[in-house]
Amino acid sequence: MCDKEQEVKYSRSEAREQAFMLLFSKTFSDEPLDDMLVDNAALYEGGICGYAQAVLLGMEAKQDEIDAEITRFLKKGWSLSRISRVSLTILRLAFYEIKYLDNIPDGVSANEAVELAKKYSIDESGFVNGVLGSYIRSREEAAQ
Repeated sequence: MCDKEQEVKYSRSEAREQAFMLLFSKTFSDEPLDDMLVDNAALYEGGICGYAQAVLLGMEAKQDEIDAEITRFLKKGWSLSRISRVSLTILRLAFYEIKYLDNIPDGVSANEAVELAKKYSIDESGFVNGVLGSYIRSREEAAQ
């Protein structure tokens, strides 16, 4: 998946974007994750970075929990099926980082998610920001 001799150093933002693209691609396929990683490695110089691999494996194990969390923070009348694939993928990635990766501040995950939404969606960055803002506030309140 990642050729150590050709390994490319990605910034965290670049690694997150790679993870987003792979997660988004996965929404269109039932291909096993290991096969998908092998099949897509050639698309990236140096292969798929370790961060993206770790996030994809983590998401595979925790997607039901992540989806349940996202659902809790949607406005009344909304469901996961109503969210565009792009925004849902971005939310899944950000919720995963916030919930399971302690080395990334919540605000950084939210900001990066909004930037991905600005880049890859049509006018959905406000929606992504609102859902993530509600989630982060609830975590802060629970911690007090």
